[in-house]
Amino acid sequence: MPTLESYVKKILCSPVYDVAVETPIHRANFLSERLGNTVLLKREDLQPVFSFKIRGAYNKLVQLTEAQRASGVIAASAGNHAQGLAFAARHMGVKATIVMPRTTPEIKVKAVRARGGKVVLHGDAFDEALAYAQKQVKEKGLVFIHPYDDPDTIAGQGTVAMEILRQHQGQLDAIFVPVGGGGLIAGIAAYVKYLRPGIKVIGVEPRDSSCLHTALEKGRRVTLSQVGQFADGVAVAQIGKYTFDICRKYVDEVITVSSDEMCAAIKDIYDDTRSICEPAGCLGVAGIKKYVEREGCTGQVLVAIDSGANINFDRLRHVAERAEIGEQREALLAVTIPERPGSFKAFCQAIGKRAITEFNYRYHDSSEAHIFVGVQTHPESDPREALVEGLIEKNFPVLDLTDNELAKLHIRHMVGGHSVQVEDEVVYRFEFPERPGALFNFLNRLGGRWNISMLHYRNHGADYGRVVVGLQVPEDERSRVPAALDEIGYPYWNETDNPAYQLYLG
Repeated sequence: MPTLESYVKKILCSPVYDVAVETPIHRANFLSERLGNTVLLKREDLQPVFSFKIRGAYNKLVQLTEAQRASGVIAASAGNHAQGLAFAARHMGVKATIVMPRTTPEIKVKAVRARGGKVVLHGDAFDEALAYAQKQVKEKGLVFIHPYDDPDTIAGQGTVAMEILRQHQGQLDAIFVPVGGGGLIAGIAAYVKYLRPGIKVIGVEPRDSSCLHTALEKGRRVTLSQVGQFADGVAVAQIGKYTFDICRKYVDEVITVSSDEMCAAIKDIYDDTRSICEPAGCLGVAGIKKYVEREGCTGQVLVAIDSGANINFDRLRHVAERAEIGEQREALLAVTIPERPGSFKAFCQAIGKRAITEFNYRYHDSSEAHIFVGVQTHPESDPREALVEGLIEKNFPVLDLTDNELAKLHIRHMVGGHSVQVEDEVVYRFEFPERPGALFNFLNRLGGRWNISMLHYRNHGADYGRVVVGLQVPEDERSRVPAALDEIGYPYWNETDNPAYQLYLG
């Protein structure tokens, strides 16, 4: 493996500025005041391709021989690496082929083509696209450009750290870096720990795509059985070989965050910069917030890498919907009230002057009603725990659904009462590749073995569709359900015992 010194030399010699720009560091004033620390944003979203990936892609291309460049290059990517490589290759006059899953949103396909890349759509997921790209390497002699696990790519990304230390030479306590395959954090850690080892390098990953966090815990590279798709820019199942060699020695820790915390961080960045970053791009800010809350630190200087801004416009609806929850400024509650005149008035009096953000009601029986309600809260002056305790004191039974994924994705749009005619119902939540006809194909693969008693599907503007399905399965056949669903091949969760389902739909 290359030494730390060799990586630093590669970083210092990297000619990335032929195509990339030196991005500024902006002080996040609102966030700094709120957290009691100086929060700085390294604005890699301002690169020509709206992402840091152009650095590593170009640095790798520069290292190729003339014969390799003449052969052409290929990569598998549904996102920022694809655009960075296409841009860099066109600048150098190299033919670039990008294999993208058929599920890739059209906006990303068009962006790669606009930057000179030849797009080949293959497979429903990244693994299939990657296998096809590697097959083309063998059959056509193309050169594979890895998105993160290559010393030259790592060095190109490491120029971000070189800029940070040059641009901010005073107090600097920690740098928070988004982690997917590890190219960016490996390059930053190599440079920072060689020159200023006292600065912490902290990785931030989605809780459902924590390949580096898991690898560090186990002391070896592992492959996650599945990865979350909300932050598609870092949806990687296994940390790279070269990147892990650096990270296990020089990364101080890895923080994991939820999708709601990412949505809140996107809003934080927007409030301070009026720019909209992608879910992967906001991870540094989300990590800073968790770090400050955990450590209780003040007066520190903390840098977050705003790594990219390639987000589909349609996804902003979902981000806005979940940001208030991630910021702990909205509570989602299931409240039981007596079914009698004056109950609604009494409930509203119990809520007080708090703003109600959502209200769903359905008659249950002659004695009680169940309400699904969203209420504005504040993490400091009016936390949701105080709201829940206050309602309980006033004799309103409450179930806090704020962290219930089924409730947030589906139940809030389905509140309509129980079906008295459905028997033997089991409920599963699925994610499947999103493309035209995807829902029909999914239902077709689900087959007609068991009757579908309930279905809710909502497009969130992402690469993956989310569905909740009710199936009528006799008790003696339920042990066969997991095997049948495994054959479909999509991630799923058994939600039959979820209290939100039991309360509103079961």
